[in-house]
Parts: sequence; structure tokens; C-alpha cells
Amino acid sequence: MHVMGRIGFMGLGIALSGALAGAPVFAEDKSADKPPIEDGSKIMITSPKDGEEVDDSFELKYELTKGSQATHAHVYVDGQYQKGFSGELKGLSKGDHRITVKGATKDHDLVTAAHTITVEVE
Repeated sequence: MHVMGRIGFMGLGIALSGALAGAPVFAEDKSADKPPIEDGSKIMITSPKDGEEVDDSFELKYELTKGSQATHAHVYVDGQYQKGFSGELKGLSKGDHRITVKGATKDHDLVTAAHTITVEVE
């Protein structure tokens, strides 16, 4: 019985060290592991248009029709969250870039509303 207690304690230690050794979790990535919430929201990127050629810095415009839970949107460039996005994307490298806008709740959980375009930076 005493040996079993030690094995159980060792198992807990291994589980805790494994959890602590994992990749860091950042606030902006917390919803990546959660399925998006279906709340009836809709989102549409209005400028630039899909396939458009743009400068390395440009204004991104979108329209969010809020459903039951969406309060704002998150912007991603090539899959990378643009924390603090203020309306303009700046300093993109030449080539094609995938721009995605996703609806989010007040707690930053994503909803299913999303729109993606590809632009070419000249």
C-alpha cells in the first residue's frame, strides 16, 4: 500500500512537469483550442478585395454584423493574430498574404463568422 502511494505521487509529478513544459499559452491564442461559437454573426472584408494588389501598408476595412455573442473582430495575417490592430496593416513583405477577420466575444472566444482574402503586396 505504501508503494502505491509513492507511485501515485510520482505520476502526479510527471503530469505536472509535462503540463509546465508545454508551449506557452498567450491570451490571444486561448480560443485556438476551442471550437468557434455559432451565434449568427456575419463578417465581410470590404477592402481590399480578394486577389487585389496592394502596397506594403494598407487600410483593412470589414463589416461585422453582430449575432448573440460577437462584440468585435480579430485580424490575422498568414495565420498570425494581429494584436492591437487599429485599421491599417503595415510593412508586409512582397508576395501573397492571407488576411482573415474573425468575429470574437467580449472574452475573445471566436465565433464562426469569418472571412478570408488573399492580397498580393507589390
